[in-house]
Amino acid sequence: MTVLPHSDDADFDPLAITRPEPVLLKYYACVALLTGPGFPIAFLPLYFKYVTLEYKFDDAGVSMRWGILFRREVHLTYRRVQDIHLTRNLIQRWMGLATVAIQTASGSSGPEMSIEGIPQAEALRDFLYSKMRGARGLGSDTPPEDSTSTAPTTGDAAAEESLRLLREIRDALQARAGTAVAERPDTGTADNTASVAGAAELTSEVARSGEAPNNDANSPGAPS
Repeated sequence: MTVLPHSDDADFDPLAITRPEPVLLKYYACVALLTGPGFPIAFLPLYFKYVTLEYKFDDAGVSMRWGILFRREVHLTYRRVQDIHLTRNLIQRWMGLATVAIQTASGSSGPEMSIEGIPQAEALRDFLYSKMRGARGLGSDTPPEDSTSTAPTTGDAAAEESLRLLREIRDALQARAGTAVAERPDTGTADNTASVAGAAELTSEVARSGEAPNNDANSPGAPS
């Protein structure tokens, strides 16, 4: 069994690949011949796929498109790639071909993309692996946002809400005392005003006592 020669992997440039090698059409013909009498029916779809098959490799990802009546296009970014498999059957080994299957985390049982007609399959697999690792490395270098420095804790939020309610009660009592003095200028008003003022002063003392620990906790010298 003779293996067809192919170009040196040292000169391999994936970014220059746009079409499969012509040997892929011979492979499709051999596969269709295995069907016997159904050769024309099996070969025509494979022939149209070879004629319209196009690849595009760049720094962002890989694209694959084919089809005449029903045009199909698959684009995968290197960040989505989970695994890469290289398979060869008996005919592919004889012709020096292989299938590079790319799998993602989509949950499908089969590969998301199958690249055929590239004799330098090992070099292409290594190229895709390097791009996949590079894309994941760029994602891991990004430091996560520090949520603890800006988001208030539950205890601080409850304390702030309590102080706000105490201030509202104090302001309401002071406003009520002023209204009572303006509407009832009799002897009992002084007592009522004193009672209301005392309640407001007590509320202010409670509010200040609630603010004191919070201020001490936020002071630079407070223990952590």
